[in-house]
Amino acid sequence: MIPMCFSNPQSVSNTSSSQMPQNLITCIYQTQFMCNISPTTYLTLTWSKSLFSHSLTIHVPDSFSITISLLPPTFPFFRARPGSKSVYSTHVRNQKLKLYWDFTRAEFGPNSAEPEASYYIAITCNSTVEFFLGDLLDNFTLRAGSGFTRYSGESTFLSRREHVFGRRKYITRAELLGSKHEFEIECGGGMLKVKIDGDVRLTVKRLAWKFRGNEKIIVGGVEVEFYWDVFNWVNKCSNIHRNGNGYGVFVFQIGEGGVWPEMVGKEKKLMRKSLSSASGRLPRPALMSSVSLPTSPSCSSVLQWAEESSDCGRSSCSSTRSYGSAGGFSLLLYAWRKD
Repeated sequence: MIPMCFSNPQSVSNTSSSQMPQNLITCIYQTQFMCNISPTTYLTLTWSKSLFSHSLTIHVPDSFSITISLLPPTFPFFRARPGSKSVYSTHVRNQKLKLYWDFTRAEFGPNSAEPEASYYIAITCNSTVEFFLGDLLDNFTLRAGSGFTRYSGESTFLSRREHVFGRRKYITRAELLGSKHEFEIECGGGMLKVKIDGDVRLTVKRLAWKFRGNEKIIVGGVEVEFYWDVFNWVNKCSNIHRNGNGYGVFVFQIGEGGVWPEMVGKEKKLMRKSLSSASGRLPRPALMSSVSLPTSPSCSSVLQWAEESSDCGRSSCSSTRSYGSAGGFSLLLYAWRKD
């Protein structure tokens, strides 16, 4: 993909706008399921919205995966209702979990797949609430009854990965250390600008030469390490990215960071479709040497670099499920250009 800051847009991507996501967000939480049998569990929530679909995928590696449609009823006389579902863990034999959710009054931001208020998701095990997300705890308690006890340990929000779509500007709102901030990446005139809450915090000039790098910025009084990798955008000679299949990668990291959830569901399909359309334009030898789907997003050069520069020096390229310790928080943005 050659963005507008380097050249005029060329041919339109093979993927129709109706099939491309408008917003795709993956969040990973460290929690404890399996009724204290498993010491640590990583829970992944993937929120996806396109022109004709809106869904949430809840995924626990080696345990269970479920997709919930967030679309309103087709006919107005059918009223949206709270949902629930029982699942059995494949990791622990005959371990039953119960999922509850209510999005009937959920409030979403413009084109956002993730709700901002008036919703909840709860996962219970043996009458114990192991995970809860949302602002309607009283509603859930009223619905589930008084027989549930709240697990004393709180879930830890480890990382957020979002696919943002734009032409020159790529904007998202995310929470850092309990506070919501607006992050904006702007590309124009061969420069890269990073804005936080509307204020310019970093300007990278001569981006064609500085297509990878890292700098420290301040967000809400906290020092954040910012990494960027726009090689796909500036590499005009690459056949893989010539017709709109490249993306810029940006990381905002606090502390150790480097906790990357594996790609599942629609996010995995998006990446496969991008590489598949690229492979169709390459001769066979070039395809074998240039195109492969990474098992983990951390195998991208800037992500591996971010991990190796941390004190622990780990690399999660060895395994999609080797998340590392919870020593910080990472916001990862894949920036795709809309035609």
